[in-house]
Order: sequence, then structure tokens, then C-alpha cells
Amino acid sequence: MDYIIGQSAKAGAAPGPAAGRVQDQGGIAPSAGASAGADADIIVDGDQRTFMADVIEDSRRVPVLVDFWATWCGPCKTLTPALEKVTRAAGGRIKLVKIDVDANRALVGQLSQLGLPLQSVPTVAAFWQGQILDMFQGAQSESEIKRFVESLLKAAGGAMPSADLLAEARLALDEGQVEEAAALFSALLEQEPESPEGWGGLIRALLALGDEDGAKSALEQVPAKIAGHAEITGAGSALALAEEGRRVADGLDGIRARLAADADDHAARYELATGLNGLGQRAEAADALLEILRRDRSWNEGAARLQLIRFFEAWGFEEPATLIARRKMSALLFS
Repeated sequence: MDYIIGQSAKAGAAPGPAAGRVQDQGGIAPSAGASAGADADIIVDGDQRTFMADVIEDSRRVPVLVDFWATWCGPCKTLTPALEKVTRAAGGRIKLVKIDVDANRALVGQLSQLGLPLQSVPTVAAFWQGQILDMFQGAQSESEIKRFVESLLKAAGGAMPSADLLAEARLALDEGQVEEAAALFSALLEQEPESPEGWGGLIRALLALGDEDGAKSALEQVPAKIAGHAEITGAGSALALAEEGRRVADGLDGIRARLAADADDHAARYELATGLNGLGQRAEAADALLEILRRDRSWNEGAARLQLIRFFEAWGFEEPATLIARRKMSALLFS
């Protein structure tokens, strides 16, 4: 099965919002029209007549962004579409109300008296539980808007649908449900095509499925701007090590025979580590390299230490096997 971005994923709809510290106030409830095409419910044009209902009252159900704009404002022409895009991506977990300041002078004056001085446009104010939670002025990039919304949702006890998908995908991968994990990571990438966590997770899931060609294809599709992210480089290392391990795995009996004949055959032990890692025997692979360090830490210009670092990058720096092997390596190198 092809899980590369572009295929509609089997993961289905995004899970509901995470529980949080405001659940005693009802939590964040998606609007009735949270599905695609329901812009009429989550993106509206407001005015001074509807402000109380659209913003103050609705903010007791979902966080509300208010976009104060003007027809003569150049930055507004780029900010508003970006706000709309991020709002749609939130799947009904936030609402966007757009207000033309020139057409609503009385409202602007009232808000200034209430502590929201609109000295310039664009200005975006975030409301939650009837109060202003945060705001920014001036044009912002889509990624900056996304971070603003993620912070707003976190404060309101929720999260973006993509964050829920990522958590679900990682859990599935950790629990060995690799096909489901691959589908979830693919679904995440449909929402967030530049998510390094999504790409890295998809590559790792495909590797776990034994689909090296698919993993390689996914790695080639990673957007250039995130290619240097640790999630991507780690997944790339995992792919490279899987290929190396596969080439060595069939000859492990011969490698062990070489070591039995000469315990100081460090090249054989290095190959053994690579093959064991390819078979998923992480602790044993690390121990083989650590044994080289015990016997000759400078062998082949520190090749054993460098290979261990590649292992750590590929496994993940918080992986239990990594943490154990790093402690052992530190004890050897700094004893």
C-alpha cells in the first residue's frame, strides 16, 4: 500500500480535542459545521450589531479570532487569507470573525474604551470565555499564525487536529501497529505538508513495514526547507542503517566465526553491530560497538563511537536503548 502524501488516508476524521484545564467550563466544542465546506459557521463577517453573539458569546464555546481589517490595508490582503486557511485547518476548533474597521467605527471606539485600542490594521485579537486572551498586530506568516493558534488552543485546553493525529500516529507506531501508523502519518501530511514529525514518522513506519523503497521515496519527497530537521535526519539515518544492516545480516554466521577466531577483529565486530541493528537487536548492536571502544577507542579514527551516534540518531535520542547505550558510552569515554 502506498502511504505517500496525496493518498486519502484511512485514518478518518481527526479525533476530538484534548482534555485540558478549562474542561470544567465546557471545554472546546467543535462548531456544528466543523466539516469541510462549513465556512459559513467558522469564518464570518462581523459588525457592531453581531459582535456580542459572534465573538463574546461564541468564545464561551470555542476560541474566536477577530481580524480587524480595512479595504485600503495592503498587509490585510495577505493576512486574512492566511487566517482563513489556518482556521479551516483547525476543523471547527476555532472561529474567525472579520471586521471592517471603517464600516464599524462605533465598535472600534467601544473596544478602545474596553482596553483594545485599534491603533493600526491589521490587528488580530483572540477571545476565549468572553475575554481577550492574546493579540498581535501587522502581517504574519502562515507558520506564525499557526503557532499563535496552537498557543491559543493550548491555553483553552485543546489542540489542532494535526497535533491529535501526530499523537495517535506515534502511539500506533510505539505499539507496533505500523500499518495504522503509516496511514495516520500520511493523513497528518495531508493537513501539514511541511511537518517534519509527519515525514519522519512516515519514513520510520514504512521501514517497520519492511518497505525500504517506500521509505526512500518518502525521504525524497521531504520539502527542502525541513530537510535538515532532526526528525528527518534521524529517519534518514534509520533508512541508511536498515540498508546497511540488510546487506550484512545474511553473513552474520561468518562474522561471528571471525570474532571467535580473533576477538580483536574490530572490523568484524563493527559489521556484527550493523547487522544486529538491521535485525532490530538494538541493545546487542550497541554492546558490540561498546566492546570495540573498550578494546580500542581510537580504532579506525573512532569509527565505533561515530556509528553509535548514528544509531542514537536513528533510534531517537529519547529511546530507552539510546539512553542506556549513551550512559555506557559516556562511562567508557570519560572514565
